[in-house]
Amino acid sequence: MKNIGRTFPVLIVTVLLMASCVSKRKYLDSQVALRLSKNDSATLANRVNNLKANIAELEQQIRELKAANEKISQNASATQNQLSSSREAYARQQQKLEQLQSLLDQQKQKAAELRKKMTDALSGFSSNELTVTQKNGKVYVSLSENLLFPSGSAEVNTKGKEALSKLAEVLIVNPDISVDIEGHTDSIPIRGKYPDNWALSTARATAIVRILVNTYHVDPTKVVASGHSQYDPVESNSTPEGRAKNRRTEIILSPRLDELYKLLGT
Repeated sequence: MKNIGRTFPVLIVTVLLMASCVSKRKYLDSQVALRLSKNDSATLANRVNNLKANIAELEQQIRELKAANEKISQNASATQNQLSSSREAYARQQQKLEQLQSLLDQQKQKAAELRKKMTDALSGFSSNELTVTQKNGKVYVSLSENLLFPSGSAEVNTKGKEALSKLAEVLIVNPDISVDIEGHTDSIPIRGKYPDNWALSTARATAIVRILVNTYHVDPTKVVASGHSQYDPVESNSTPEGRAKNRRTEIILSPRLDELYKLLGT
């Protein structure tokens, strides 16, 4: 009995110590589990924050892509509008060019017809006295000094007036023709009535204008006179033959181009 009495308290203490050890282990295990749980929570929170940041970045990229796509669409629309405008402008220019070409062809045709009429009307004169040529849509009637004037004079002689009458007949029945009359001389200085070749060439041009207008009734609003002196030669002034060709009066006939000028102005 005495041994039992001694042993029982020891058992109680042992049991209590064992219970205390078990409780402490559980406590430590729970603390470890709590720390692990907190670490997991922190890790998850970091992941959530990272995911939110990624989502925000992706949303920003989506907004930027949408804005870029909208700008591209606007640029494409503007480019398409410009392309349409360019096509329309090209079509208008093409139509204008075709109209211009048609008018130029008409001018050439009219000039060719006028050249033939002048050639026929002046067929009674030799090539040494006058020539009729066509250039750049105009008809050039070049009359020599020998046909029209005595040397150093601006008085038109009889044969010259006959040539001008034939020319005037064509002009009167073709009222849509502009007439430029140019006086030309050689390089030999003039002596006598006129102070220089400028005055002589101008006087000869105006003398022909007066005959065409006053005698043969060509419309004065279509006639222009000018003197070029020695400064527009057709041959060299170093030979007598060249100087003879340079002493001339040119009557330049141009079909009127009102429609052409109107088209160019649009």
